[in-house]
Amino acid sequence: MTDLKKNIPKGALVIVTGVTGFVGSHIAKALLERGYRVRGTVRDVEKAAWLVKSVLKDYADTGRFEFCYIPDIAATKAYDEAIQGVSAIAHVASILSMDPDPTKVIPATVAGVTSILNAAMKEPSVKSFVYTSSLGAATMLAPGNEAYVTKGTYNDFATKASLAPPPYEAGRGMLTYMASKVAAEKALWKFAEQQRPHFTISSVVPSVIIGEALNKVHNEGDGAWVRTLYDGNTVFWNSMPAIFAVDVKDVAAIHFAAILDPEVANARLHVWGHKCNANDLLTIMRKNYPHHELIDDLANQTVLSISADFSEPLALLKKWTDQNGWRPLEDSVVENLHYNLKGLDLYGSISKRRFSETSSFLDDHYSY
Repeated sequence: MTDLKKNIPKGALVIVTGVTGFVGSHIAKALLERGYRVRGTVRDVEKAAWLVKSVLKDYADTGRFEFCYIPDIAATKAYDEAIQGVSAIAHVASILSMDPDPTKVIPATVAGVTSILNAAMKEPSVKSFVYTSSLGAATMLAPGNEAYVTKGTYNDFATKASLAPPPYEAGRGMLTYMASKVAAEKALWKFAEQQRPHFTISSVVPSVIIGEALNKVHNEGDGAWVRTLYDGNTVFWNSMPAIFAVDVKDVAAIHFAAILDPEVANARLHVWGHKCNANDLLTIMRKNYPHHELIDDLANQTVLSISADFSEPLALLKKWTDQNGWRPLEDSVVENLHYNLKGLDLYGSISKRRFSETSSFLDDHYSY
């Protein structure tokens, strides 16, 4: 793998937006481990301090990792200074508001993408741009949906539902979020077509993401639904009787592969991992935690029928990590629980804090 031709040389600077997030932190870590420098954007420097104090401390101490404060990612010139000297961009940050009002959320989310794209156009050093989309931008994760997702497939249901007349009930928050991701990715490809930038553009479309948490906050959001099932709370699975689940390390790997690989351009990379449901996870938990009392299998579980072409992302995994296929679901579940259980004493019961009977898993699992 050391002889692979690369878009940018080792030591080049890559900007990772939303670097404190579950996915952003893993992308930064993976790039740093491969010899690149990383500039991570944050909205709150104090809340981001854990990165330079623990996980990325060695890189920060040697000047290979640095923060850049971006208080408003949707501001017109938000990234103009941050982008200077950058060779590649992983745009992971997104507006995670569950505000159901589409007139507030959708324009701001689109602006968050166009702002950094316009900044990149002014910086001749930029060679590649990779955007973190979402499976929710492509289609609904719903039983009975048999969509075959392509580069041109979008979640029209969410868009239409979000734009329905007011009142904007709180329950429409996730549909509005999905619609905002639809609009943002469409804006990305419109920009690529109309502006013909000097850098390559690709999008990564992950499903529900689990795996190793690098910070206790990640345990409370992304992947918390694994812990709640371990505790016997089925709220998540009552809402979603079937999902695709992918390991965060696979998502990070596809991002850095898309950045580095000169053969990847104008690609929409579907990173979905494994079809699964609560009963699949319970089987894994019974095997790995035989002394823990788990609930019985759930009767309402099913399997998703949506599909896509995964050949390109799987080929990239093999090419850039020498990994055959997605990381095993069992490994992802066990790693997720390991770090979740390990961190429990730091912040109390996740089940009580994140998944009450009135809350929804959807408020958490898309926080990239």
